[in-house]
Amino acid sequence: MVTFVPTPIGNLKDITLRALEVLRAADVVLCEDTRNTLRLLSAYDIRKPLVACHKFNEREAAEKIVAFHRDKKEVAVVSDAGMPVISDPGAVVLRTLRENGVPYTVLPGACAFVCALVLSAFPADRFTFLGFLPEKNTARRELLERFRLARETLVFHCAPHDLDDYVRTLFEAFGNRRACVVREISKIYEESREFFLADGYDGERRGEMVLLVEGAKECAFDVSPADQVRAYMAEGMEKMEALKRVARERGIPKSELYKLVLKG
Repeated sequence: MVTFVPTPIGNLKDITLRALEVLRAADVVLCEDTRNTLRLLSAYDIRKPLVACHKFNEREAAEKIVAFHRDKKEVAVVSDAGMPVISDPGAVVLRTLRENGVPYTVLPGACAFVCALVLSAFPADRFTFLGFLPEKNTARRELLERFRLARETLVFHCAPHDLDDYVRTLFEAFGNRRACVVREISKIYEESREFFLADGYDGERRGEMVLLVEGAKECAFDVSPADQVRAYMAEGMEKMEALKRVARERGIPKSELYKLVLKG
């Protein structure tokens, strides 16, 4: 059997008893970074052969897992922290296992964005997890445009050095919404800091980060186009960007909307 094992996202004591049981019974552990996994296993006096499985060798690692299964070995798959596959390697492994008829299972456990959603105090009855933003600006704009009118909370993973860029990009795409950065989950300096996208984030930029943005408000078409443009501008949006957004939302040409705004 191949078992995908979630690992602590901060405090090493957050590992489950069942996860420890599986790791102790495994013949081999596939891991994102052998140094991080060795630190975790050593904390619980577990010694196992470690095989790297990261984004640069995942297909090769997947074939090794298939071979381990054929040799009747118990295999555990972990990432550096949290749930394997979620913004971490593992998707290629899963497809390979399914295509080769290799049985697998997953243990319940730590997942950073779920913890962050609770800590943020944003609505959690419905949410969309979008992971890391694409690196290319065009791909980013296309992705965010798809969720511009989504009412649910939007959740992103973000590296500390990318945070300001993410906040700026989200402000340009969504206007001045409430946002929240949750970082260092389950650690000593755990923090959940709320702010507005227009103001930027002024907190610490250390550790793993989750960035949450409130969903879109219901579009108020009972107001005039001019008032709607002014409302977006009051949120911090540039005039031309506000014109473009209202034109998209109302399905009218931007040139026509510009005349209406001038009259209003």
